[in-house]
Amino acid sequence: MIRRSARTGILAAVALSGAIALAGCASGDPASTDSASGYVTEGKLTIGTAEPAYSPWVLDDDPSSGEGYESAVAYAVAEQLGFDEDDVVWVRTTFDQAIAPGPKDFDFNLQQFSITDERKEAVDFSSPYYETTQVVITLESSPAASATSIADLKPLTIGAQTGTTSLDAIEEVIAPDSAAQVFNSNDDAKLALQSGQVDAIVVDLPTAFYLVGAELDGGKIVGQLPETAGTGDAFGLVLPKGSALTADVTAAVDALREDGTLDDLAEEWLASAGNAPVLQ
Repeated sequence: MIRRSARTGILAAVALSGAIALAGCASGDPASTDSASGYVTEGKLTIGTAEPAYSPWVLDDDPSSGEGYESAVAYAVAEQLGFDEDDVVWVRTTFDQAIAPGPKDFDFNLQQFSITDERKEAVDFSSPYYETTQVVITLESSPAASATSIADLKPLTIGAQTGTTSLDAIEEVIAPDSAAQVFNSNDDAKLALQSGQVDAIVVDLPTAFYLVGAELDGGKIVGQLPETAGTGDAFGLVLPKGSALTADVTAAVDALREDGTLDDLAEEWLASAGNAPVLQ
């Protein structure tokens, strides 16, 4: 790991190689992380995210603000790596660009990337910085809109996509009085909610924020279901395949998990700011 105090001397020692790397970036080619430290740019931490980046992951599409869960996590990781806020540089990529094979113009990227074996063939991942929860969503006009507990949900008709952990969560966590309604897709479940066929549906947290914010007129998040084993996807920071930084970035994420920072940030930006309380 290269701390700020060490990077000053390194800047002079790698001036020539740094100039070559910058020339390559200026030509429009993806940056190469072949510097002595493994960083795209010596003395800087270059972080990628989506364009646009949506709330509550990034507020107002401004990752440099440090507001929003992923923006806050990024700056917390930067601090663990020894970088000041002024040393952080943001770049934008599409989701597919970030996980495609090949060189990258970022040191790590975060935009809700689920860690999968298939993706690990093309890129590196840090350890998880967030595991998705299952969320109950409804319409403001629905009987479910006033629910504040799992007990309130039991008399209601609730649906989810077939073969998903969302459906498992309905059956295992809510255990409604009537059988869960099963749909071929989240789109079908959404239409059933809009037509009044069901009182509420269960989806993962990122899908809940998207449906309520972009697709459901009068949509409302009732709350998150308590975590149970295997009910969510693990999100990791994406790094170039074989990055020299993977171990250090993973250690930074692990430290933030162990000291409670990740939980605190999730409570601030996803539960409270995102209006997704945990139902009991």
